[in-house]
Amino acid sequence: MEINEQARTELLNHVEGLSDEDLNKKPSADRWSVKQIMEHLYLMEGAITKTIKDQLISGEIEHVENKPIEHSINRDVKVEAPGFAVPGDDFLKSDDLKQRLAGTHEGLKELEKEADEEQLKAKAYPHPAFGKVSLKQWIPFVGYHELRHIEQIKEVKQELGL
Repeated sequence: MEINEQARTELLNHVEGLSDEDLNKKPSADRWSVKQIMEHLYLMEGAITKTIKDQLISGEIEHVENKPIEHSINRDVKVEAPGFAVPGDDFLKSDDLKQRLAGTHEGLKELEKEADEEQLKAKAYPHPAFGKVSLKQWIPFVGYHELRHIEQIKEVKQELGL
């Protein structure tokens, strides 16, 4: 969870001091606002946590090689967000976003702490870019995914002059 903690600290630092209006402002009609990026992050973190839990219960044993999940940070490679993680256009306040992010983050930390290490290594779930990824690697993937979107937040802030 080290990369996850680093990413979350960095995320919160980059949104600190932004007004609710700034968070919800889009740089253009076809781009996400900072709020939408944050929403995408908690939707993904919550879904990945649930998927890991489900796979620990019902997933098949299938040993897979470690994947280069750290490459998730590369924003040159475009990946379409899955439907369940596409953010809405509703206005959300900073406190609400931070509370939701804290909730999904706590859920992932609890799972990582309580899950059987051998089961996490022995079971896998497909990723659209990497193929089958062990459940153990899905946990730090969340952190790398967040670092990717922190770069996007920096871009949005710059475009909006924030």
